Amino acid sequence: MASSSPVRHAWRVLLGLLLVTGVLFGINALGVYVFKDSNGEAASSWSPELALDLQGGTQIVLSAETEDGAAPSTEQLDQAAAIIRQRVDASGVAEADITTEGGQNIVVQIPGEADAQTRERIQSSAQLEFRPVLYTTAATNEFVGEDGNSTPYPSPDPGLNSTPTAEPTDASDLSWVTDKLAAEFQAYDCANPDNNAAKAPKDQPLIACSADGTAKYILGPAELDGTAITDASAGRDPKSGAWLVQLTMNGDGADAFGKVSTRLNQNRIDGLTPRDQFAFVLDGNVISAPRMNGQILDGKPSISGSFTQESATTLADQLKFGALPLSFTVQSSDTISATLGTQQLQIGLIAGLIGLALVAIYSLIVYRALGSVIIASIAVMAILTYIIICILAWRIGFRLSLAGVAGLIVSIGFTADSFIVYFERIRDELRDGKSITSAVEDGWGRAKRTIYISKSINILAALVLYILADATVKGFAFTLGLTTLIDVFIFVIFTHPVMQLLARTRFFGGGHKLSGLDPEALGAVYRSRSQYREVTTTSAGRGAKNARSRGEADRRQTIAERKRAEALAGDRPTNAGSEGDA
Repeated sequence: MASSSPVRHAWRVLLGLLLVTGVLFGINALGVYVFKDSNGEAASSWSPELALDLQGGTQIVLSAETEDGAAPSTEQLDQAAAIIRQRVDASGVAEADITTEGGQNIVVQIPGEADAQTRERIQSSAQLEFRPVLYTTAATNEFVGEDGNSTPYPSPDPGLNSTPTAEPTDASDLSWVTDKLAAEFQAYDCANPDNNAAKAPKDQPLIACSADGTAKYILGPAELDGTAITDASAGRDPKSGAWLVQLTMNGDGADAFGKVSTRLNQNRIDGLTPRDQFAFVLDGNVISAPRMNGQILDGKPSISGSFTQESATTLADQLKFGALPLSFTVQSSDTISATLGTQQLQIGLIAGLIGLALVAIYSLIVYRALGSVIIASIAVMAILTYIIICILAWRIGFRLSLAGVAGLIVSIGFTADSFIVYFERIRDELRDGKSITSAVEDGWGRAKRTIYISKSINILAALVLYILADATVKGFAFTLGLTTLIDVFIFVIFTHPVMQLLARTRFFGGGHKLSGLDPEALGAVYRSRSQYREVTTTSAGRGAKNARSRGEADRRQTIAERKRAEALAGDRPTNAGSEGDA
């Protein structure tokens, strides 16, 4: 019964490995056949996504503009490039290349085809303003005449009064709405792209439309801007379950917003609708105009509205990463070819196959049939690595670059190291005179500590390289760290259980000469640390083989073992002489 327990354990572990593999393939299948991306296509694929150097992609050239028309400084351009990189990374696009060019342009290269939301993240300046609502209506610029026909409102008469009749007392005062502003509001066409409210002065009222184009507003002067925000995150309202964006403000922003919320809440109590509303204006569009339901003094307001998970996350990312110090116009947007292309990828794959072949040949020569365990372990590792990379491409936008392919190739050698340490430890146990089943268990207990330490160093090196290295090297560090973790997983959940089962078979457990576990071929010439088994000399060939085995045992003895063996050898003549006298 004792010998069957490891067998049952081994089968349970291998069944767990099969279950994990099935779950991973099932997760990716959901992405392929069930979930869709923003373009309506399958969210995942059965092949890894390739990075810019292997696949090509989209190049967007942004031309920087300052408020006063002067040339941007190097510091401003670098800061803008860093913010754009943060936005692109947050959108799930990996291996993007973002550089400055000519002292005025930022060149963004993205693997594959950039969708509309990614383009919006890149070029949007994310200028957020908090403005009180003075008036709102449906987004129309037409009126129904007496004949029942719809007629557009005429352009405002330039002679209309544009100065408030009374000095406004606060940003919610209706004195801001002059005759000219009211006429402009009636004629304002939300569908006209030339109507860009983002260019209006912050200390003046403006006309703006909702992001979906269904409503338009007259808004008072801006009372806060995006610099007051220190963090933003998307989440669900615990009561309604609707998606919202939670903001966190700095000290000055919290104080200013507390005063605004107090005034708007009083307007709600007094029934001054819609002057109890405030608008979040992002790049000239009202993304939300909620009604103030109380004082917010902790600096943590929420933006609610018709958000989806995707739109809420997009907005939170734009606000969290701050407003660009510059405004940009898209100078060009083109499709670019791969910088290295398919040929380099094929060369990398061929190099990987050659490495696998060499490891397989070496394993079979040195470990004989035992080398098949190494080959099987690497095959299982390759399957798990492949499907995990496919899933990561779906979930975090990971793309395989040429540097990443290099990391996968290097990992083949690191993976073989684990098995060599384990198998050599088993062979050492066999040389100590242990049975094959005992050698497998004891060798596992001693080898795994060495392997864990070695792999921990590899993971630490990959982590440091990923954090400190240039973006072009991050792919190498990522795949190296990933395959190292998978290597440890395979070592525990596949290699050792397989060895437990093989050790109880007739071929391996019996120490067949081709199994790689033949005790005599390994030099197992002593029963214990100091007691050698008898060496027979029935033939010259047999004597020579035993001599080689004894030599192998002598070489592997510790200093203490060697001294004890010499002491025992020195006692043998004395004992023999006493027996002869008797």
